[in-house]
Amino acid sequence: MIVRFHPALWLVAALACCLIVVGCKRKIDPAGNGEREPDPAKSTANQAANQVGSTAGHMVKAHDPAHPPIDCPLRKQGIDPSHMRPFEDVERYIAFLEREDRAAWQKPEEVVAALGLTGDETIVDLGAGSGYFAFRFAKALPRGEVIAADIEPEMIRHIHHKAMTNGVQNLEATLIKADAPTIPSGVDLVFVCDVLHHVSDRLAWLSGISKAMASGARLVLIEFKEGDLPEGPPGSMKIPRDELVKLVTDAGLVLASEQAKLLPYQTFLVFRKP
Repeated sequence: MIVRFHPALWLVAALACCLIVVGCKRKIDPAGNGEREPDPAKSTANQAANQVGSTAGHMVKAHDPAHPPIDCPLRKQGIDPSHMRPFEDVERYIAFLEREDRAAWQKPEEVVAALGLTGDETIVDLGAGSGYFAFRFAKALPRGEVIAADIEPEMIRHIHHKAMTNGVQNLEATLIKADAPTIPSGVDLVFVCDVLHHVSDRLAWLSGISKAMASGARLVLIEFKEGDLPEGPPGSMKIPRDELVKLVTDAGLVLASEQAKLLPYQTFLVFRKP
């Protein structure tokens, strides 16, 4: 049974996960400092949690024991929510990532279809952001699992709350280190979209991922093409296609296929662990 939340209780359900103790049981392999920013939502959040604590507890108990709620990844990994950016700032960034016109050139449904998934794979979405691809993978894997990994606690909070409120049981969110992402054993596919150009030591980063992958597992790498394009990072940050191939092959993988014409602004490469 999947619990449907009333829209008015969205914030309450989300805050109850990470700000009060809940009886969650799903497991996942775990992988900003500075002055505390004032969080205008904090006082409202505390008040809401105090007023409806019993309601939140009721929602946790209402889950079918066969489908326990997803554990709060930030609380479990020792992240203090009061040090995170205000909801308003994060929501603006999420809205940018999820904007409707992105689908016209990112073609998320076509990308998922091109991977030829059987439905029972385990996928790690590295640099998952708002979960743009992660939730689509979860839908395509009725017998599989998606691990949405990101270095930003705010993105992990958003993905986790969205999974909770929409009853997505096969998606877990986890916080990872920027220079050494954790890849659990048994992963069938590692998905990296528009992330590598942000990595400083790319070969070391890719080598760590390759080392953790099992034989036969795939790495999907999508990066913006060179040239003057209406979307993407500055030219100085772009990685040429041939350099992408060399980096990944030097890391121990082999190029298995390429979707050269599917995406208008991006290179779409699929590598495999020998």
